[in-house]
Amino acid sequence: MSTHLSRTPHRTTTRPVPLGGSRLLQVAKRAMDILMAGSFFLFLGWAYALIALGVLLTSGAPAIYVQPRYGKDGRIFRFYKFRSMAPNAEAVLARHLRENDAARREWEKFQKLEHDPRITRFGAFLRRYSIDEFPQFWNVLKGDMSMVGPRPCMFAQKELYGPYWAYYCAVRPGITGLWQISGRNEVSYRRRAAMDAEYVATLSLLRDVVIVLKTFRVVLGARGSR
Repeated sequence: MSTHLSRTPHRTTTRPVPLGGSRLLQVAKRAMDILMAGSFFLFLGWAYALIALGVLLTSGAPAIYVQPRYGKDGRIFRFYKFRSMAPNAEAVLARHLRENDAARREWEKFQKLEHDPRITRFGAFLRRYSIDEFPQFWNVLKGDMSMVGPRPCMFAQKELYGPYWAYYCAVRPGITGLWQISGRNEVSYRRRAAMDAEYVATLSLLRDVVIVLKTFRVVLGARGSR
């Protein structure tokens, strides 16, 4: 009795993992977000009132700055920070860039300024140690953001992502990420977008934990802050 063997090799089909990781990874990442953000409020929630009072006493109301940003899947959400800039910040920036060519080139490359005329004295302290970011833990609890991910993108910055936009939209934006532990404001925006794509393409829970731990070291050393 002869046995016929097919000449066509057996093929094993594997469903590709989508950008943003598997469903299990997404659930685990969200659970870590809730645990970390909830713990932050539990132990440091009292500091919010003191920081808000400091903003009000040094530069008036409002204490919280709210701005629309792009989130996961390109959806728009309300992004929160302690206000570190003058109330008329946009007008101050426009005038400064119009009158200073070097500052305009710096803004076009980094989307940040080393000597930013908009920032108040108390705001500079908040930014130096990333204290102005504290309200974003509420964004994390709401599900707008994650502890780790791309930096929330402003409307005017969308085109700067170029071919990496799909990577940005694949995950929730984060309070910290590869950019923050790799030079922060010393990194060009083009490089920052590439880092975001690299993060999404190699997403893992362990890497998130490593990024969070490295963030503490960067923030305490005030490295790359502006």
